[in-house]
Amino acid sequence: MSSKFNLSFVRNLTLTEKAALVTGKNYWYTADNKKREIPSIMMTDGPSGLRKQAEGADALGLNGSVEAVCFPTAALTACSFDKSMLFKLGQNLGQAAKAENISILLGPGVNIKRSPLAGRNFEYFSEDPYLAGELGSSYVQGVQSQKVGVSVKHFAANNRENQRFTASSNIDERTLREIYLKAFEKIVKTAQPATLMCSYNELNGVLNSQNHRLLTQILRNEWGFQGAVMSDWGAVADHVAALNAGLDLEMPGNGKDSVHQIVTAVQNGQLEESVLDTAALRVLHLVEKYVNSQTVHSSSYDKAEQHDFARQAAEDSLVLLKNEHQILPLQKNDHVALIGALAKTPRYQGGGSSHVNSYRVVAPLDAAQQSDYDFDYAPGYSLNTNKPDKELVNAAIKLAQENDKVIFFAGVPEQDESEGFDKETLDLPDNQVALIEQLAQVNPNLIVVLQNGSVVTMPWRDSALAILETYLAGEAVGEATWNILTGATNPSGKLAETFPIRLEDNPTYGTFNASKTQENYHEGIFVGYRYYDLKKKAVNYPFGYGLSYTTFTYSNLVIQNTSDQVSVEFDIQNTGQVAGQEIAQLYVRNLVSAVEMPVQELQGISKVYLQPGESKTVQLKLTRPNFAWYNKQNSAWQTDQGEYEIRVGKSSRQIELRQRIQLEIGTKPSKTINLNTYLKDIIYRSDLKNALAKAGLQSSIDQILQSDSNAELLENMPLRALVMLGASMQQIETFLKLVQNKNS
Repeated sequence: MSSKFNLSFVRNLTLTEKAALVTGKNYWYTADNKKREIPSIMMTDGPSGLRKQAEGADALGLNGSVEAVCFPTAALTACSFDKSMLFKLGQNLGQAAKAENISILLGPGVNIKRSPLAGRNFEYFSEDPYLAGELGSSYVQGVQSQKVGVSVKHFAANNRENQRFTASSNIDERTLREIYLKAFEKIVKTAQPATLMCSYNELNGVLNSQNHRLLTQILRNEWGFQGAVMSDWGAVADHVAALNAGLDLEMPGNGKDSVHQIVTAVQNGQLEESVLDTAALRVLHLVEKYVNSQTVHSSSYDKAEQHDFARQAAEDSLVLLKNEHQILPLQKNDHVALIGALAKTPRYQGGGSSHVNSYRVVAPLDAAQQSDYDFDYAPGYSLNTNKPDKELVNAAIKLAQENDKVIFFAGVPEQDESEGFDKETLDLPDNQVALIEQLAQVNPNLIVVLQNGSVVTMPWRDSALAILETYLAGEAVGEATWNILTGATNPSGKLAETFPIRLEDNPTYGTFNASKTQENYHEGIFVGYRYYDLKKKAVNYPFGYGLSYTTFTYSNLVIQNTSDQVSVEFDIQNTGQVAGQEIAQLYVRNLVSAVEMPVQELQGISKVYLQPGESKTVQLKLTRPNFAWYNKQNSAWQTDQGEYEIRVGKSSRQIELRQRIQLEIGTKPSKTINLNTYLKDIIYRSDLKNALAKAGLQSSIDQILQSDSNAELLENMPLRALVMLGASMQQIETFLKLVQNKNS
């Protein structure tokens, strides 16, 4: 289908008209032009629910928005490891957006959880780029299946909130590619998002909105991105520099000031008109493609159905971290004390731009009241302070003494965790921690339910028999939590981030937020489990961990090496008494590459539903990118032939099956010989023996091989060091020429 918006159309516009197109209008809209029959489209926040604002628009959720279903945040949905569920979540969000005349939904956020203190972690998927890329791609495909566009954010390396408008994320090239760009690259290449949103921060000293290498060389020239690049709200410091770098749409724009700045820049030669034409054309294509989403009316939007899906999504994701003595699920004859202000007033969504005016919030206390379980309730603490309230504490302790089991609802209050600032601690409020210990002393049958946006420490972990992580579970938090606690739903979520024992254990401790202007990524590629595995650090709960009310066994690992892929098959059996879902995780360990490598990296996931006793075969396929690392010297991804270990397990620290393979689909490691090649890489190679003999070096080599006491020392010397053993530089140069002629 041909477009009326082509380059010829753009060239016929006035400079002022073109400048208006690349500048946002009225906060949430692109500019219209009635004379030229150019419509406007609306966009809105909404990674976990629409935040359409009719009046009093703002970027941080300070003003009200239309009523919408609040789905679980990405921190929780990532724990589902379920690509099909993320696609359905996207579909639901797309349907809601169409009903509200929204053309572009601002999400998902796919930045890596580098530090557990980062204030916006609740809005991001994982510490692992493979998982973030897989789930983010499914989410994007789901939204865009409804003819609504997305804006994948925040591009790139936006991993802290403090000084986010100006701080520079300083990252080496390999780390940037393997960790911080990888999810974006996956989404661009597989899901073709309508837009990408550039982040506020600098990357290696260059503001991202003005970063030509990021926005043009990498995003467009390397990855083939065809959509539009827009700014985060207020991220543009210099609109002319941004356009030259490859930014297409400034949001929200500065009205006549922005237009005047662009027109003047073209007139005085600071901005080529062809660059402006390209940006304007991309915006027009975006408008043309997604303006049709504004033709559906709200009658097609069933909020009750979406609420039910929000419950299902949460239930598919909640993570059971501990369950000693099978204290869960609750039994019908249990007398239960529900304690905690969060049971009545739950923390179920993020703060800031993702804040939703929820359709119907069901608190855990509401769900309990609608059930036929015997329970009593006490708030136990106040959410407005971290100091104990003696009267509330005494009432809670009395209730705990009178009941069989205690369910304590703990979590991080919203004022301590939001967009716009980073956290200072991973600890729960003091009044909650103290009450956990007091309750455990009077009733050992203690169950802790957590409501938090990201990682928390657990010095109280041994005091609880069970721990259920709900993160920010959306408006159906109460129904989902209660269904897990009672066994109506079998928990199946697994952690998409590591829970360290202490803040001091994480790889960014001491450097995160150390400078107001420079955020130095000293840990390199060793983020999350990559770091904890390398350092063999004990953790509270590892990446990929989560319990079920049933048990699963893994068996029959079969690996097939073909000319273009590695096929991995294995069986999973439900060996318990109830139906359940298991998340199988495939990790690759690189044993061949001569560079620093993680102990293992996630490269495959599969979520399998099994009835008691049932067994299924899981099939996963790996291709070259699953084994690749980024070679900065060659500016290219490199897959090395040689030995790898395929690992299949229940978590990163519970590997059930493993097998070593000789990968054939990569490139043979370089065997170039030069003066600095070490002797141990020469003297044992049969293909070099003739060259050594012809060059007259064999006698020197024999000295090494015959000296048992010094052999290891001498092997660890470079070729040029043979002169110390009587060889001449002429002999060494002759050897190198013979090797070079042989290879050529």
